[in-house]
Amino acid sequence: MGIQDMPVRFFLGANTPVGFVGYLDDLYDCHDGWRAYIIKSGPGTGKASLMQAALKHMTGLGYRAECILCSSDPHSLDGIIFRELKLCLFDGTAPHVIEPHYWGAVEQIVNLAGAMDTARLYARQKDIIEITDTCSALHARGRRFLDAASSLLSDSARMAAECTDAGKVSRTAARIAAREFGAGDGGAGREWRRFLSAVTPEGLMTFHDTLQALCPRIYSLEDEYGAASRLLLSELRERALEAGLEIVTCACPLAPSDKPEHLLIPSLGLGFTTSNSWHKADFPVYRRIHAARFTDVEALRQRRQRLSFNRRASRELIGEAVYIARCAKETHDALEALNQEAMDWDRVNETTLWVLEEMTRIAGETR
Repeated sequence: MGIQDMPVRFFLGANTPVGFVGYLDDLYDCHDGWRAYIIKSGPGTGKASLMQAALKHMTGLGYRAECILCSSDPHSLDGIIFRELKLCLFDGTAPHVIEPHYWGAVEQIVNLAGAMDTARLYARQKDIIEITDTCSALHARGRRFLDAASSLLSDSARMAAECTDAGKVSRTAARIAAREFGAGDGGAGREWRRFLSAVTPEGLMTFHDTLQALCPRIYSLEDEYGAASRLLLSELRERALEAGLEIVTCACPLAPSDKPEHLLIPSLGLGFTTSNSWHKADFPVYRRIHAARFTDVEALRQRRQRLSFNRRASRELIGEAVYIARCAKETHDALEALNQEAMDWDRVNETTLWVLEEMTRIAGETR
């Protein structure tokens, strides 16, 4: 089974208006018996292939995987998590740098860099530096377009918020929480942060299949401007944690600090998703909640000209960011090709077999 066929997929991080954001501290829990294997090496040195081999091997043994994909190349793995084994394998290199907290006790380094012919790469030093710097500059340029789009969309959200009855949103959240979350066990909840959406070289991509796989019952919040849904999801998140539930919170990649877009509660089979023209929930859901029920529609209609401009302009800006991401990927592919020529693939295969043996041993110990 390839990664595109896996039912549970998230992005490790995303390019955002404030730079690359990745919730790296939420990938595993050092204090809860987890073991993490962190791969260190450069582009094109076999990291994704190693993870693909581990994914195939472990799912072949019957273990469920959570696939973490690269937003710069959504066909490539950045990590895999086997939650029932408390076991994970990640690419720990830039921009998502992961370093061990407890060497050996929790994390182990998987060193593929040792299989690189550095003398051969040194001979191509000028080319490698030029390509790497070009790729970094493209990502920085793309983020400027995302920042501009985010400013326009934030302006629309602000106008919509001025027309939104926040008290009514809060009362709705309280009713849903009382019905769905119960009284809780009095303990503190646990939050795992992920990205379900990202701006990629293939456009704005959202893994709705993950939502459906983990959450048979889904509330779809129909909200074009994200004002009511932001308030509703923020309050539902707080109430779920107060109820002692384990949740997965997925932020908007254009406003990662303050705009939740999706909330998953797998233990209840319950999910909440924001649906609009950017990522439409065009599949059967348990219930749809329309932002209009909280909105002074007439007051919002008076601002339709500016709202329409913001929507059109932001779509053009995001389109340009997607094009730049595609250029960055093509540049990155050239860097990978240089590194591939300098790899000792027999050593890479030996390391891959060692990782598979380690994971098999841990699975045996867990039974």
